[in-house]
Amino acid sequence: MEDSLFFVIVALAYVLCHGMTDLLIAPFQRRFLPETTVFASLIYLPHGVRVLATWAFGWKAVPGLLAGTVCSISLFSSDHEVAYLSPQIIEGVVLGSVSALLAFEFARLSGHNLYAGQERRLSWQGMIIIGALSSVINAIGQTVIYSGLIGFEDLGEVLVMYAIGDLAGVVLCMIALMFVFRWLRLRSLS
Repeated sequence: MEDSLFFVIVALAYVLCHGMTDLLIAPFQRRFLPETTVFASLIYLPHGVRVLATWAFGWKAVPGLLAGTVCSISLFSSDHEVAYLSPQIIEGVVLGSVSALLAFEFARLSGHNLYAGQERRLSWQGMIIIGALSSVINAIGQTVIYSGLIGFEDLGEVLVMYAIGDLAGVVLCMIALMFVFRWLRLRSLS
């Protein structure tokens, strides 16, 4: 029962954040920065879900992230985009869904276990580092996967755009989670 609850929470959070990014942030960005919107968002909230879900649930977050990503693609992408990118979409979905797990595992193997429950409090600095590392993993991997669309000569710009959007997404999701925890704590006291 607990695993299915993790799955639903993660998938719904991902779809909600992807929808907010696609329907609110992307139109604003397209208006002011049209050339950068194709591959990266300046605020990519789903990356925050990837990092925080993996922090909280470890590898158990991955199925929910996969489901949330697939649902988001079907809800927010046009049939033309899906058909045009279809061979690479599965690879991109899997990579995006495991990028935070790879970053957490790299940190753990390096002697820095940043998963939930290891410290009394959430390490903001640790989450930013994990967010940055998973963003780099994702950006390089997506560049390889979509090499016909993203040239390696553009890798620097793509990495910067992914990093800005992903880190902004992580920070905003962490702030939102902080308010949720505070609300839950206040509610339990009353």
